[in-house]
Amino acid sequence: MEVKVEKTDKQGVLKRIAGPVVTAVNLDAHMYDVVKVGHEALMGEVIKIQGDQVIIQVYEDTSGIRPGEPVENTRLSLAVELGPGLLTSIYDGIQRPLSVLVSKMGDFIERGVSAPGLDMTKKWEFKPLVHEGDVLVPGQVIGEVQETSIMHRIMVPPNAKGGKVKSIKSGSFNVTETVCTLEDGTELPMLQRWPVRVPRPVKEKVNPTIPLITGQRILDGLFPIAKGGTAAIPGPFGSGKTVTQQQLAKWSDAKIVVYIGCGERGNEMTEVLTEFPELEDPKTGKPLMERTVLIANTSNMPVAAREASVYTGITIAEYFRDMGYDVSLMADSTSRWAEAMREISSRLEEMPGEEGYPAYLAARLSEFYERAGLVKSLNGESGSVSVIGAVSPPGGDFSEPVTQNTLRIVKVFWALDAKLSQRRHFPAINWLNSYSLYLDTLHDWYDKEVSPEWNKLRSWAMGVLQKEAELQEIVQLVGSDALPEAEQITIEIARMIREIFLQQNAYDAVDTFCDMSKQYDMMKAIRTYADLAYAAQSAGVQPLQIVSITSKGEMPQIKFIKDYKPALDKILKDMDAEFNTLRAGA
Repeated sequence: MEVKVEKTDKQGVLKRIAGPVVTAVNLDAHMYDVVKVGHEALMGEVIKIQGDQVIIQVYEDTSGIRPGEPVENTRLSLAVELGPGLLTSIYDGIQRPLSVLVSKMGDFIERGVSAPGLDMTKKWEFKPLVHEGDVLVPGQVIGEVQETSIMHRIMVPPNAKGGKVKSIKSGSFNVTETVCTLEDGTELPMLQRWPVRVPRPVKEKVNPTIPLITGQRILDGLFPIAKGGTAAIPGPFGSGKTVTQQQLAKWSDAKIVVYIGCGERGNEMTEVLTEFPELEDPKTGKPLMERTVLIANTSNMPVAAREASVYTGITIAEYFRDMGYDVSLMADSTSRWAEAMREISSRLEEMPGEEGYPAYLAARLSEFYERAGLVKSLNGESGSVSVIGAVSPPGGDFSEPVTQNTLRIVKVFWALDAKLSQRRHFPAINWLNSYSLYLDTLHDWYDKEVSPEWNKLRSWAMGVLQKEAELQEIVQLVGSDALPEAEQITIEIARMIREIFLQQNAYDAVDTFCDMSKQYDMMKAIRTYADLAYAAQSAGVQPLQIVSITSKGEMPQIKFIKDYKPALDKILKDMDAEFNTLRAGA
């Protein structure tokens, strides 16, 4: 729709509407200004200026608005509100709290409704950590608020000048009230606003050397991610991306969790929104939501808000990182985010790149993942943001642009396989296609914190799995009985690694999380069986007898036993006795 508009000296006027992208004229605006579009004051953002025409992406449904309606510039960029009250919150893509929207209009969100990201009236008990006369610098912690089980550290905004403290108060305040005044007259409340497309500054980025422990054996054991690292989970529909990310959100040893449901199906987001408040934090025994921020932007919400949701999430993660916390951010999924970019790009009539995605797809993905990292913040604290992005390639085709561009950026690749999920092997991560580039940097940590043998055990297990893949081609042609005896045993050991170690039940109360000591004991037990089996085969014992020993059949039950050590010791003792008997018979 287009209309001729006469130039006036008042507010801007709508000229053209193309879905979520609208054009206004006679509007004094800068790039990324937030504007209010139409009589209903729909929220939008300036994304292009062409002569006297201002191109705006609208974060709400534009059905029914007409050319000639007014456009008002707020003179502000799209920003998130940061302060006490973020934790336990559930937001949409532009940080409108869903609980507030529900109370205003029920289950269906109407257009033109806005709400502040934080509760502006709630009082928080502020405890100052600096004194009158102290000189403050940007990013410095000036006080604390006990928000949930997490201590919320109130900081000088990174873009503030700092200066000498004139006065600082203690007591109950809401987030907009001044708690600290500087000698130059600067007033510091507990609330910060930060533009979502601008990374928060840090003193320096540090090389990550500590793994993010997830409690998932295939991830921690074979393909670990470092704190401050980046990972991608690509996989076709139904292969378990969302469940894997939910497991990471529940069990990773990060202090803060930010979960972004970016363009996911409504039923999946409903599961997250109903399940998370019920979950118990294994570290504190309190609700997991006390250290979680959820951003819900389902596939039927406007695409422009979906495009903004990942920036909203990463900015909140950076804020907690600056306090000195380790943050894990789950983006589910970046493919839906890329699809939103593609739709907006086509509305802007930009030259399309591969498969219709914009030519700047790789640059946008890089900008997003680059905001991860282990850093030393402006106040000297060490904090990290670990970014784990799901990718949903159409038909499971890993050669499509979003997957390929993501692989060039991230250092960990957890490749989900539809064939494994069809065989009910979960997590359905293909151990032959996946990799981690953090193995060398994490080597010393595993030596020190788990066992000096761990890295050798991991390499041995991967070698067995790769050998099995080579042997399977022969087995399919001539059968396993045609293999040499030692290789028949290799096939059995690989099966044990797959079924005992790699398979994990996310819905079992015990097996849902497996700490590193248990992972080491399980892998060591399989290696013990392998050593005894090869020794028995060399002594003349038949492979069928080796495979059929009774104690081996009890090993899979170990992962479902909380206090597993007595049971595992008994299995190893029985196994040793059985092999002694076999060797004596041979």
